[in-house]
Amino acid sequence: MHRWGVPASISAVAIALAGCAGPAPATSGTPAGALPASVPGLPPGARVDYQLGGAYPPADGVAGVVRDRTDPPAAGLWSACYVNAFQTQPGRSEWPEELLLHDADGQRVADPDWPDEFLLDVSTDASRSAVLGVVGPWVDGCAADGFDAVEPDNLDSWTRSGGLLTAADAVAMARLLVDRAHRAGLIVAQKNAAELADAGIGFDYAVTEDCGQFDECGAHTDVYGAAVVDVEYTDEGFEQACGEPGISVQRRDLGVTVPGGRGYLAGWCPVS
Repeated sequence: MHRWGVPASISAVAIALAGCAGPAPATSGTPAGALPASVPGLPPGARVDYQLGGAYPPADGVAGVVRDRTDPPAAGLWSACYVNAFQTQPGRSEWPEELLLHDADGQRVADPDWPDEFLLDVSTDASRSAVLGVVGPWVDGCAADGFDAVEPDNLDSWTRSGGLLTAADAVAMARLLVDRAHRAGLIVAQKNAAELADAGIGFDYAVTEDCGQFDECGAHTDVYGAAVVDVEYTDEGFEQACGEPGISVQRRDLGVTVPGGRGYLAGWCPVS
């Protein structure tokens, strides 16, 4: 989910990562130097339904879905698997205490906007390897279940760590996840963190939340072309994002609830 705090400065992060950034990621099948025309496996501007609140039958015209790793892929449709890769998932206890980030007082570091989510410690090679030991099997499970893609969430957790984590830590962890996903036969999405779009991590496409609302769409399309799936939670952001050529845009309620649920809202850009 989109984090409402102010993101780290793109220019500051670019300087910090100058030593580890590589060329922009090339999507499989895209000629060298060309930007992708769509998310791999989907036509340009395809309707993708963000179903993190629970799986349900997609509406007519939907070409793909994003679902939690605990739900099955949508039969006959492109499907992406969501994993919370840099923070804990509320109500789940798969993380040992030593893999959670702690402050100088020994307290767990929580996401200020989602206080029931705790940041994972990705500050060292050893801790990142241990985190991959938990998340990696989830990624493999997504592939075994028949998903086409994986979406590791909270790449931007370092911005909420109070300086305990760095952008370079996030990049190093992300590269491990990308490698694991590719070895499992999945394409993998960069989730938010516009300031890392050009860090050369190796992602195949991008998933953004409120890139129209926060004027961040261009940071992703500059690197990924139209291989971007955007979810907007406001009418203003939705209208803005629908002006981005070729990307997939959906208007959703913030709770990403199921049809019939309180506040359920789902819509796509008008067909031109």
